[in-house]
Amino acid sequence: MHQPAPSRRRIVTAIVAAIAPIAALTTVLVLPGSASAAVPAPPAGWSTVFSDDFSGAAGSGVNTANWLYDLGTSYPGGAGNWGTGEVESVTNSTANVYQDGAGHLVIKPLNNAGAWTSGRIETQRTDFAAPVGGQLEITASIQQPNPGNGLGYWPAFWAMGAAARGVGATNWPSIGEMDIMEDVNALSQVSHTFHCGVDPGGPCNETTGISSNLLGCGGCQTGYHTYSVIIDRTNSAAEQLRFYTDGSLQFTVNENQVPLATWQAAVDHGFFAILNVAIGGAYPDRICACTTPTSATTSGAGMSVDYVAVYQTTGSAPAPATA
Repeated sequence: MHQPAPSRRRIVTAIVAAIAPIAALTTVLVLPGSASAAVPAPPAGWSTVFSDDFSGAAGSGVNTANWLYDLGTSYPGGAGNWGTGEVESVTNSTANVYQDGAGHLVIKPLNNAGAWTSGRIETQRTDFAAPVGGQLEITASIQQPNPGNGLGYWPAFWAMGAAARGVGATNWPSIGEMDIMEDVNALSQVSHTFHCGVDPGGPCNETTGISSNLLGCGGCQTGYHTYSVIIDRTNSAAEQLRFYTDGSLQFTVNENQVPLATWQAAVDHGFFAILNVAIGGAYPDRICACTTPTSATTSGAGMSVDYVAVYQTTGSAPAPATA
């Protein structure tokens, strides 16, 4: 594991990270996370609406007051293979999902004689929403998996519209999805994507979505890095999604890129957050122009999560109409 930074550097990092959600700036002021950083405190004008720093005992499962386990290869009544073609079955076993006793959650895919298992967890809460006139930030400090042969690895930190819960996500993509961090095939890269509308095609070009495509992410497999999205509703006529890595703005999606009704159905409501490591599927296959995983794909390279946090501003009432 990445070792903790010297104490002086940790203090500086913590001070800077504490002002992470100040979305009035053009970037989120966050430095790469240390091996067991505390959840950054919100600055003035923001509040923490959810956080987990995974401080449980070594080998323990997740706090089920905060998280629920997805199981198997689909939601009940939903598309098979999670709708993506991935091949793993997700479990609640601590072989696949566990806290390491040092302040991290680990999601570890395992090859069991050709049958892959892994983990996928979702926040119990589905009400992470930017208020009218305000903003919401969903962020996490993550070390991506670092397998020797990563063909088929697909780690992700993302959020899906609340209305997906309970109906097997059969209303996807209209209810919205924000992919805050995805990498495939252990490329040490990251992509950010917004899904909306209808599948296939539609204003979000499904099933690909409106995407940054893969961007370089040096050191993302050997250290902890922050991945964030801000939903900005401060201007009701020009709402935005802004995606950041280590505080650097990497990708923006503007409300006017899709029809207004499509945007509102996909963005202006509650979300739940998801952490998972998939194996195989459409995205890694498309990038390598091959079928993944292969017999050479490494088993047991985990994604390590230092913390997950959600912040929001209080928002404001709409301005009164003028005569």
